[in-house]
Amino acid sequence: MFSGLVREFAYIKSYTNQILCLESNLNPNLGDSICVNGACLSAIESAKKYFCVELSDTTAQSIAIENLKGFVHIEPALKMKDGLHGHIVQGHIDCIGRIIDIKSYGNQYIFCIEVDEKTIDFMIPKGSVCVDGISLTINNVNSNSFELIIIPHTMQNTLFNSYKIGRRVNIETDIIVRSISIMLNKYLNSHDIVNIKQKYLTQEICDSITLGY
Repeated sequence: MFSGLVREFAYIKSYTNQILCLESNLNPNLGDSICVNGACLSAIESAKKYFCVELSDTTAQSIAIENLKGFVHIEPALKMKDGLHGHIVQGHIDCIGRIIDIKSYGNQYIFCIEVDEKTIDFMIPKGSVCVDGISLTINNVNSNSFELIIIPHTMQNTLFNSYKIGRRVNIETDIIVRSISIMLNKYLNSHDIVNIKQKYLTQEICDSITLGY
C-alpha cells in the first residue's frame, strides 16, 4: 500500500527483458514493494546506488511503458508508523490516460486528462486519483476526461513540470469509490428495484452496501 505522496525520483539505468533497473539511494530489501510511476513492483536486486524490479506481462501491457526512461516517480510501501498524507494507493493501474490540455491559471496549472468510459465512472469531483504515482484531487469531471489543478509545490517537486500535451500517464482510481461503485452495481443488478428505488437508495440499501464493504 502507498499514499501517492512521492518524495523521490529515480533514474532509469536500464530496461531489458522486463527487468527495470533504477539509479537510486532507496536501497530496498529484496521483495520490497516499490511504486514506480504508480505501478507496484517488487525489488529483485538491490545495491547501494541502484535497485531492480521485474514487470509481469500484464503490468508491461497495462502501463505507459514508453515513460520508463529518464526520471520516474518512486515511493516505497507505507509502514505502519507512516501517516496517510495522500490517499490509499494500491499501485494497480486501472488505465492509461492521455493529457489533452494544459492551461496556466494564475500561479497554478489545469491539466485535462482523457480516460476511457469505464474509468470515468469512478471519477468524482473533489475525489482522489493517482496519476503516475502522485495523489491528486479531481477538480472537475467531463464525459471522457477529468481536470486537475496542479499547485506550484506539486509542479516543482514532481515530474509534472515536464509533462506535455499528448503524454500518456498511468491512472489508478480511488479504491473506495471503485469498490462502492462495483458493489452498488452488483446490488442493483441482482435485485428487482424499479422506478424510484433505482434513483434514490433507501437507508436499508446504504447500510447493506456499507456493511458489505
